[in-house]
Order: sequence, then C-alpha cells, then structure tokens
Amino acid sequence: MNTNATQQGQLQVTLVRSLLGRPATHQACARGLGLRRIRHTVRVEDNPCTRGMIKKIAYMLQVEEG
Repeated sequence: MNTNATQQGQLQVTLVRSLLGRPATHQACARGLGLRRIRHTVRVEDNPCTRGMIKKIAYMLQVEEG
C-alpha cells in the first residue's frame, strides 16, 4: 500500500481550547473526532462528515492538512 495515498486524504486536528463548559453537542463532536484533552492531536479522514464536525467546533481546533 502506498503511504502517500493514504496520507493525502487526512487532516491533522488538535484541540486547543477546553471542552469544559461547552454545549454537549460540541463535546460530542470533539469525542467523535477522537480528541480527549487540550493539545491532543489526531489524524482523521478528510470527508464531508469530519469536515462538518470540524466546522461546528472550529473555534476550539487547529487543523492542518496532510
């Protein structure tokens, strides 16, 4: 399997603001992306579903392509 092909469709997402005091739906989006704590970084597939979750909680995230 070509590793470049698998990394092209991914985003690197980092939680930069706390989940405490946020609406339950925003907390659920962060958990759905696999984020657990501040400065936790995960790689997620770049698709419309994850883009929607990222857009909803963009004020708490830092997103990088690749």
